[in-house]
Amino acid sequence: MPLILRVAADAPDPAVIREAVELIRRGLVVAYPTDTLYGLAVDPRNAGAVKRLFELKGRAETSALTLIAADLAHVRAAGETSDAAERLAAQWWPGPLTIVMRARPILAREMLAGGGTVGIRIPDHAVAIALARDAGFPITATSANRSGGTPASTADAVAEALPDVDAIVDAGPVRGGAPSTIVDASASVTLLRQGVVPWDKVLRSLR
Repeated sequence: MPLILRVAADAPDPAVIREAVELIRRGLVVAYPTDTLYGLAVDPRNAGAVKRLFELKGRAETSALTLIAADLAHVRAAGETSDAAERLAAQWWPGPLTIVMRARPILAREMLAGGGTVGIRIPDHAVAIALARDAGFPITATSANRSGGTPASTADAVAEALPDVDAIVDAGPVRGGAPSTIVDASASVTLLRQGVVPWDKVLRSLR
């Protein structure tokens, strides 16, 4: 059974956040709440932890992982922002828009699924931001469920779907529903996945 770490969604206890981050630094997989769904965090620079995350989810290694960051400095440490990416970030972050950009070499190749880009966002959730800030680098953000299963919006749903996850940061239920919208801004801006943010609003925000 996973270790359960309970925190308040709007004001998480720093000691609990530090405990969760220490697990991530040790290469373990920690589930945590975001502004959309519960996600799974590992250090994206740790190839062994990334492999374990793929195994835990039953996810094909041809499917790249996305990241959550605490601030733009962390985003730029993991990816190369374009002018379009910077403008989208200013409009939509914190929030449910994942922006794909060129990945920096510091990221484990395993999390990029053989590609050269990475999707990153800054979420509108105090717990997710606190975890990334304490980690000092973006953390992975793939949904906390078996691949192809129903994404989890509660800690109980995570524990049921992934009983072998190492820990769950339980901050109560999250919004659920659609995931973040993913747009590629590494060259021209294109839609990769429709989610919470409508594509037409993304386009209008660039004008």
